[in-house]
Amino acid sequence: MMCEARRTMNASATMTADDGLPGGAGADGWPPPSPHSMPTTEQEREVTRPAGQRPPLSGPEPIGPPHPDIEEHLPSQPSEPAAQPSPDAVLIRRTLSAIEPIADKVASYFYALLFVRHPELRSLFPPAMDAQRDRLLKALLTAAEHIDNTAVLVDYLQRLGRGHRKYGTLPEHYPAVGESLIGTLDKFAASVWNDDTEAAWVRAYTTISQVMIDAAAADEVHSPPWWMAEIVEHELRTPEVAVLTLRTDQPYPFLAGQYAMLETPWWPRVWRHYSFASAPRADGLLSFHVKAIPAGWVSNALVNHARPGDVIRLGPPTGFMTVDHTTDSGLLCLGGGTGIAPIKALLEDVAEHGVRRPVEVFYGARTNVDLYDIDTLLRMQQRHSWLDVRPVVDRDGRLQLPGVIREYGPWNEYEAYLSGPPGMIRSGVNALRAVGVPSEHIRHDSVEELVAAGY
Repeated sequence: MMCEARRTMNASATMTADDGLPGGAGADGWPPPSPHSMPTTEQEREVTRPAGQRPPLSGPEPIGPPHPDIEEHLPSQPSEPAAQPSPDAVLIRRTLSAIEPIADKVASYFYALLFVRHPELRSLFPPAMDAQRDRLLKALLTAAEHIDNTAVLVDYLQRLGRGHRKYGTLPEHYPAVGESLIGTLDKFAASVWNDDTEAAWVRAYTTISQVMIDAAAADEVHSPPWWMAEIVEHELRTPEVAVLTLRTDQPYPFLAGQYAMLETPWWPRVWRHYSFASAPRADGLLSFHVKAIPAGWVSNALVNHARPGDVIRLGPPTGFMTVDHTTDSGLLCLGGGTGIAPIKALLEDVAEHGVRRPVEVFYGARTNVDLYDIDTLLRMQQRHSWLDVRPVVDRDGRLQLPGVIREYGPWNEYEAYLSGPPGMIRSGVNALRAVGVPSEHIRHDSVEELVAAGY
């Protein structure tokens, strides 16, 4: 049955996370970082950074691998799945239940099998594979959870397919990955594995891979797989936080509140997500806020090593934390730390649309120094009567931001946006629900993604 299944699985794929399939976004073709690699304009502002040479770029920290990338995620309010699961869904979920207790072994074996059978694919994956193992299982569970929810699953897979273009993923990679996954499940889910189960997985992955391949092909018509972007300004706001301004080599369409994956020339094939810190600008420049975190390869490179003239690579924009301009309801925005970046972008977006809708911003940080963008927000408040900005500083080592919103309001008629540390988002969502804000009016990146991103 195994051989027969492999013959019918003409484009099987693993349901990996956003960088689970092979990707060629590595060192090949990288231009050397150079201040003359792209043209400059008179609009460039003077760079603010300490004098002297940039510090040496340290190697991988011995305490562990880099933080994993944020994964593509399903909408927070998916449509209702079928009341009764399909036979294939039952078999797939039974398989996942069998392998869940040994997820690390399953993932390790899967990649070992893939690289032994197809060694040419190893160079297309990130150097550190520990985080990869976590993403594989999460993506499998996501596919199983929504296997009967066609509309939601197709949207999810289309975004994955488009996102995989930046890794250089090709249609011919899918059968190799799918074959290795089927072989792995056959070995580790032996207690529940039979011909019917294998056939269910083959049908599922044939569909999954085809949706991703078709989405990538459609996206190729009007969008590049990645954008090259020169750093035109690097401003250190604190010893740990830098504001980067980039100029892309071609137009980069995005919406305020979205985020993008970044790859640096110092760590090829290692991508990290960062939110846009401004709404789309007339000059086409992009802005990101980056905080250097422990064991953060990319964040430390961008904060401590990058300088104007260096060139990085951007993946396509994604994310759902955008403003609905079809309504004039108020906005309640909670931003903690560098989570204030997408909040600032949302404020600019509201201002540009010219609709006078009340916007309340609570900007939280552990110390006054960490309120690195408060002056910008206060200037915006002076220009716009509909905007109120309230800084909230941590007291006694406890983040107070979610509790403060209970002192104001009512908020039941507001759309709420949260961005910041996972703990703040968890408590913030609970606090908002407690004061009457409906769940469908609360928007944020998933907590799991924020943990992975190192917030």
